[in-house]
Amino acid sequence: MHYDLSLRMGYSYDVPASGARHIMRLMPLSLTNRQRLVAGSITISPTPDEQSHFVDFFDHPATSFMLRAPHETLDIRMQARVQVESQPIAADFSPLLADLPEEIAGIWSLAPDSPHHFIGDSPRLTQAREISDYARSCAMPDLTAMQIAYALCARIYKDFTYDAEATTVDTTPLEAFRLKRGVCQDFTHIMILALRSLGIPAGYVSGFLRTIPPPGKERLEGADAMHAWVRIWCGETIGWIELDPTNNIPAGTDHIVVAYGRDYSDVVPVIGVLKSYGGQRAVQAVDVIPLK
Repeated sequence: MHYDLSLRMGYSYDVPASGARHIMRLMPLSLTNRQRLVAGSITISPTPDEQSHFVDFFDHPATSFMLRAPHETLDIRMQARVQVESQPIAADFSPLLADLPEEIAGIWSLAPDSPHHFIGDSPRLTQAREISDYARSCAMPDLTAMQIAYALCARIYKDFTYDAEATTVDTTPLEAFRLKRGVCQDFTHIMILALRSLGIPAGYVSGFLRTIPPPGKERLEGADAMHAWVRIWCGETIGWIELDPTNNIPAGTDHIVVAYGRDYSDVVPVIGVLKSYGGQRAVQAVDVIPLK
């Protein structure tokens, strides 16, 4: 499946901002046997005074840029063409939960995809007993790590309501858990914490999701979305799988990966600092267009 992607992220400030330095992680990745970035570009307005590119710890290309002069708006646009491959359905050769620690201990690598980075607390995720108790209700002793992951994914989908007004980007997983409402970031963080509390390595995936309009309805320009889902390590034989608790499905050809991390803090699309005061407003529009 081939897609043309376009993303616009716009910011306007009540008072002109200056001395702004930002880091972007917006471009889809090229991943062996998963997806290929055919072409891509990012434009920034105003034109940055400084711009550089680097690869972060998790092997993601990132762009750093600086705007010295006062500016009332910041406009970032990304365009890309991506090829996404269908993923085969993997047979469940993952270990029972009781046997998973031995397999993790047998991994000596500290490479970016090592399960050791995804088993403990991370900057935005610390263990919460309520979430741990919730996880244990899905962890029957005769289930494999993969079966538990699928069971938690389905349970979160059933128990939680998607509500874009209920939470913000800074809402903690425990707050969203108690509300039983939120968005993909909340459901992803809750599922990661639940899995880690059981000793199953899990991480955050940032990307794009193609949305399909209801039957008889026109597709709305800009109505697609950046999305988040969960990456789970299911033992040496299976390795990593990806599940989407917002939709209760495995990540498939409609899921386009931008970045992997321990939690949202590792994959924030645009982050930075600037000098200003007063408020700011942000707009985002995404198009994920399949090519025939």
